[in-house]
Amino acid sequence: MKPRSAESAAQAQAVWAALRPEDRAWLLSVAEQAGAGGAALVGGAVRDALLGVTPLDLDVVLPDADVEALAGAMGLPFVFHPAFGNATVTLPDGRAADLVRARREVYPVPGGNPLPLPGSLTDDLRRRDFSVNALALHLSPAGVPTLLDVTGGLDDLRARRLRPLHGESLREDASRLVRGARLAARLDLTAAPDLLGQVPAALDMAGHTPRLWAELRLLLHEPRPGRAAGVLRGWGAGSLLPDTALLDALDARRDAGAAVPFTAYAAALLHAAPDPAGLAERLSLGDRPGALLARALSDTPFPDGTPERELRALLRPDAHEPLTGKDVVALGVPPGRGVGEALGHLAALRRAGQVRSADDERAALKAFLATKARQGDP
Repeated sequence: MKPRSAESAAQAQAVWAALRPEDRAWLLSVAEQAGAGGAALVGGAVRDALLGVTPLDLDVVLPDADVEALAGAMGLPFVFHPAFGNATVTLPDGRAADLVRARREVYPVPGGNPLPLPGSLTDDLRRRDFSVNALALHLSPAGVPTLLDVTGGLDDLRARRLRPLHGESLREDASRLVRGARLAARLDLTAAPDLLGQVPAALDMAGHTPRLWAELRLLLHEPRPGRAAGVLRGWGAGSLLPDTALLDALDARRDAGAAVPFTAYAAALLHAAPDPAGLAERLSLGDRPGALLARALSDTPFPDGTPERELRALLRPDAHEPLTGKDVVALGVPPGRGVGEALGHLAALRRAGQVRSADDERAALKAFLATKARQGDP
């Protein structure tokens, strides 16, 4: 390993200082117990720390240690995943941290799961998706931090550039295309030319890459899902999603302070889809987004600020809040069966497009009541 420059040492200290004190303590404990190879914090945590963001997701590569044995020695709850030799540890505050045995990977079938093989820390960094995610903070058993950059990720991070690590990256795993769009939207990164050059191959493999649908679902959890979808469109991959104009509109509502949950974004996407049920199944959305969409399209009144009202304002911009039973009683209809008849009459007028405001409904109700009075109905 080459001697560290003053700049590299400063960057390593900056990453270390950006971590929570309790996370530093845990990482020191892991490195001390991991043997001669120490431990390396890798990926998004290092990237985010260099961007001045406190890392919360901790992924740790162990070059030499037995992952299962070390996880057991930590005294914390953990789940071991034998297929890849990883362990997910539950930290005292409830967050999950991953312990990963250093490995390299090959893809026997593009789009399928990679085959893990034993490897070095350098191998592990080179198997990753983008250079900005291939940075590592290595800790020796004595706790000395060293920043490792074997793929040019630091230069790309300075340039706000998103670059895949090799020419077959997106073909091997087309889900990286969506993951890259999420990252680019969140961190304001620009696609490198070789990323854009791989988009057609990724789209060719999209139907053979089940993980891509999981990434599209995660896109709806981004701070600005519409922006992430817009990145995909800008890269020429808009065909992965139906029209996303409603996602852009929900981004604007969220930016204005409205509470717009994941289910609202999912419901908006279903509304634009030619096959909503099929899309919901592929994205594993469950029933809640579809139910929310049905409520937003209905005439049922909902309070201001609810997801139903936010969606209704976009999907039915001319819709008005219909009269309620309380309103009908206030206009002179005695409580009882007559209230239901009046509400049913108003609902029929709304479906026919004959009332377009609460005032229209009041006028129609008065006419309805007058007709019933002339007919002698109670």
